[in-house]
Amino acid sequence: MQLTELPDPTPGTDELLVEGIAVGVCGTDKEIVRADYGWAPPGRDRLVLGHESLGRVRSAPGGSGFSAGDLVVGVVRRPDPVPCGACARGEFDSCRNGRYTERGIKELDGYGAELWCVETDYAVKLDPRLADAGVLMEPTSVVAKAWEQVRRVGERAWYEPKRALVTGAGPIGLLGAMIGVQQGLDVHVLDRVTDGPKPRLVEQLGATYHHEDADEVAGKLEPDVVIEATGAGGLVFSAIRNTASFGVVCLTGVSPSGRKIPVDAGSVNREIVLENDVVVGSVNANLRHYRQAADALAAADPDWLRGLITRRVPLESYQDAFEARSDDVKVVIGLDGSR
Repeated sequence: MQLTELPDPTPGTDELLVEGIAVGVCGTDKEIVRADYGWAPPGRDRLVLGHESLGRVRSAPGGSGFSAGDLVVGVVRRPDPVPCGACARGEFDSCRNGRYTERGIKELDGYGAELWCVETDYAVKLDPRLADAGVLMEPTSVVAKAWEQVRRVGERAWYEPKRALVTGAGPIGLLGAMIGVQQGLDVHVLDRVTDGPKPRLVEQLGATYHHEDADEVAGKLEPDVVIEATGAGGLVFSAIRNTASFGVVCLTGVSPSGRKIPVDAGSVNREIVLENDVVVGSVNANLRHYRQAADALAAADPDWLRGLITRRVPLESYQDAFEARSDDVKVVIGLDGSR
């Protein structure tokens, strides 16, 4: 990693010029820094990081619907140029041929800069009250999509879920729990830690926190919906085994490869078939999900959202944001001199 001076960007005719406020750091950023993932723009050997953005518009094209001072985030993914059928219909989060690009991840520079540009079609306006927590928009869009997928799958027949289990109390899990509570569900969150901010944040949300054995918790709850946000193989299969009839499990965590766990595949198959259960994977988000996320954040308790951001690192100390601490939930880098 390097902190580098680059020329100020010049916005195109359909672009906003944005002053960066903050950028979030997540596991994907750490993978890129380790050179385990990520692609620099074509013809370049370096990539500007930052896909969890927050900024304030400095200038906007006339008639764009944006004005100087607006609080905005930039969408991460762009459709492939072919395009595939999904991208052609605005569902670029479900690109079929893998030729999509992503700001700060795949072939496009990210938003980790004091000034950045974004196309007006890929910028989303936020409630002005979210200046301290709007950087949570991108992870919220991911779980907004996950909940949309759950609803669409469930509505293949009569569907009236009552109880949800979220596995993992990181940013994705907590924001997923937030949306579940906003839907009026009885929400339970499972994580292995017993103290620190996570249990408190779950309690403040009005949900129930658990740290016991996954099979024990899921078996007792028999949730109608599971949002799996860890990628831990054991938790994944505990969730699949223990849903209520017609349960929907949405996987949002990416599991590491090469780890083996014993699974009674026949039993899992039998339960899924005989109970009409569904297991679905979900990743990324399109413009519709960003707008859903903006609504969810606007409806949330601002103090609770601020509590998710457990560490704000100034730009000159950016490396500290990549060093994990035991009480971290969400770590962000300030781009505007704020701490």
